[in-house]
Amino acid sequence: MKTFQHKVAAITGAASGIGQALALELAQQQCDLALSDVDEAGLAATAQQARALGVEVTSSKVNVAEREAVHAWAAQVVQDHGKVNLIFNNAGVALGGTVEDTDYEDYEWILGINLWGVVYGTKAFLPLIKASGEEGHVINVSSVFGLFSQPTQSGYNMSKFAVRGFTESLRQELDLAGGKVSCTCVHPGGIKTNIARNARMNRSVENLTGSASAEKMRSQFEALFMTTAQQAARVILAGVKADKRRVLIGPDARVLDLLQRSLPVSYQRLVAGTFKLAGR
Repeated sequence: MKTFQHKVAAITGAASGIGQALALELAQQQCDLALSDVDEAGLAATAQQARALGVEVTSSKVNVAEREAVHAWAAQVVQDHGKVNLIFNNAGVALGGTVEDTDYEDYEWILGINLWGVVYGTKAFLPLIKASGEEGHVINVSSVFGLFSQPTQSGYNMSKFAVRGFTESLRQELDLAGGKVSCTCVHPGGIKTNIARNARMNRSVENLTGSASAEKMRSQFEALFMTTAQQAARVILAGVKADKRRVLIGPDARVLDLLQRSLPVSYQRLVAGTFKLAGR
């Protein structure tokens, strides 16, 4: 896709963070927008800023974990805009806890949003993107933790590894089909958003790592975040224009990807040792 001008992009998780930054970057490139989130106040603020840039914007409160809601939104997007060309499956949440102490309900919660939200968004929008007859793209946001595992992140790792596998399979199918639609899997490193602040985290993290509190763990993660949401959005959009299969965002993502490639199994000992030191 060489230009976003006169295209229509749907974005989940658009109330803040990468989703909001994507909306504003696309608006600056004269791309019309269909935005969704569960945070209605944040969503309204994003929509207002995007409209000020001169593009058509619609917004809807959508819980991406609800299949019917996502499909209904996709149909509404085409009704409102006449077409849709891109879907950014960006909405995501975080969860901290050991496998032994994480409740089934918390696993279901994170998979509902991080994985099923991507599956629903892809399946709801892909036929509509193809129906436009124009160039189209599916953008699914995984994580560096879709490449590299960490202790206490089993739920997040599980969801993001699954997004990666799902998207890479889809990309190959689209390659074989040979049409105008493609897809990209995005792997952000530490991005300066609210995801760590809003994460669910139980006491097992403190017990395993020796950290004084879950709050300390959040602060340690946030201190490592190197990339702004605006920088992330620009990298993602450049990757879409270049039709990249995988987009790594941030120096930390590139380093961890290289570490995993160099030490595909033994990196786990290194990570576990680092966690022990961080907990002191």
